[in-house]
Amino acid sequence: MCDCKNAGVTGIKAAIPQDPERVICPVCGRPIDAPADLRGPWGVPVPMPAPPRPSWESRYGRVTFGVDVLSLLTADVVVSVIYHDVSVLNIPANLVVALAVPMLTLLALALNHAWDPRILGCGPEEFRRVTSAYVTVIAVMAVVGYAVETAGGHSWVFGALPLALMWSLSGRFLLRKWLHRRRSSGSYLRSVVAAGDEVSVRELIQRTRGAAYTGWTVEAVCLAHAGPPGELPLDIEGVPVVGTERDVVGIVTLREFAAVAILPSVGWSQSRTQRLAWDLEGTGADLLIAPALMDIVGPRLHISPVAGMPLLQLSAPRFTGPAWVVKSVLDRVLALMLLIAMSPLLITVGCAVRLTSPGPAFYRQTRVGRAGTTFEMIKFRSMVRDADARLAELSAENEGSGVLFKIKDDPRVTPVGHFIRRYSIDELPQLLNVVAGHMSLVGPRPPLISEVEKYDDGGVRRRMLVKPGLTGLWQVSGRSDLSWEESVRMDLRYVENWSIALDVMILWKTAAAVFRAEGAY
Repeated sequence: MCDCKNAGVTGIKAAIPQDPERVICPVCGRPIDAPADLRGPWGVPVPMPAPPRPSWESRYGRVTFGVDVLSLLTADVVVSVIYHDVSVLNIPANLVVALAVPMLTLLALALNHAWDPRILGCGPEEFRRVTSAYVTVIAVMAVVGYAVETAGGHSWVFGALPLALMWSLSGRFLLRKWLHRRRSSGSYLRSVVAAGDEVSVRELIQRTRGAAYTGWTVEAVCLAHAGPPGELPLDIEGVPVVGTERDVVGIVTLREFAAVAILPSVGWSQSRTQRLAWDLEGTGADLLIAPALMDIVGPRLHISPVAGMPLLQLSAPRFTGPAWVVKSVLDRVLALMLLIAMSPLLITVGCAVRLTSPGPAFYRQTRVGRAGTTFEMIKFRSMVRDADARLAELSAENEGSGVLFKIKDDPRVTPVGHFIRRYSIDELPQLLNVVAGHMSLVGPRPPLISEVEKYDDGGVRRRMLVKPGLTGLWQVSGRSDLSWEESVRMDLRYVENWSIALDVMILWKTAAAVFRAEGAY
């Protein structure tokens, strides 16, 4: 029985397909027939052992550990046998270094929680912890090697450890891509109970379905609801509604879930959230709390304790300073290098456009840039020469939303245009705009003047705080398949969370998005 004083009241049937007849206490949220918490003298809770992780997580962790060990051992062989004469190991100090450094590195990885199952396969944080561990060992080895003048230490600092780091990161990256493929096919997912209001829950379901590689899937919903249980909807986006927010603990007890996601709703307070965290101890379910008041992550968010109360501190975005100068320089240098490297392709496409359709190879159009300045954006012409004049007659066939004009099978697009649009080759001349300083490699989508004139006051104009980009979050998140609202949200997310690291990630993902040719028309 539950340990609630009101256990005798009528329970709520849990609408979980696996066990629809289990009854939950509406007061404490525990199943009526569930055992009470283990407690010691005076009702003091007894610490619960950590429940076992899923078997696939354990296997994945062991393989990751093996990759790290193999990287270190291979680097050890390179230093001790190939890079040096074998006789160098006759020196006791060098032999000690060759044996100690791998152990020291594994210890550093453990101290940095590089094998924490919650970050394995999660990308940036996993790579950051591995890199931090290796950098620490390299720094220690550099100091010790300089102090004792050990040749073997120098070889590890300048050769083997960087090599081992590269192999370890590469191995983890390949494992991560394999895991993402399995998750996209429905395997190795962590089940989540989402608790909150209907709008927040619906958005979480849609986001997790659109990004299955993150590993979370919402399988049950507990809504913020004060009325009778019969008034609850049966499902949201196909996910069953199994009760209200106060039923969360009972739902998790009835069936094993990997996490409970607490989303914004009127009913949640600090004390309720803390109590829920306590009640979930021993169930194996993690607690995910979404601030969700603003779509902002990364370096702008800080935890600031105020008289013992943790608060999220949000700093203002900065679009000046050293980081911005570095971005501008890198944009122009990389764009110039890409223009030189791809000049044969550019010449070939330009000739193909001219030979297959009357008109110039390039199409120039006025777009709005940073701070509302205008510039002439350059693209390969993918439509017939009088495409702009025919825009009005096609307005009835517009499939876009908001201020965007989109037609999936636009009759104005030429045969060559279909191909170069599919793989975004028509965008490559915009590298000239990047070199000229009008655009950036990464940024929001460059809007038309007619689009900007239709912007409302919902913050859309904040997109123009930065230069428009050749690619951006919109490019790696659906391209033309995105609605107007989704496109704006992606652009604003980039503006609010801009960093050089984010630019690098987007450039990396752009290549995959273009190769797949998804959402391009």
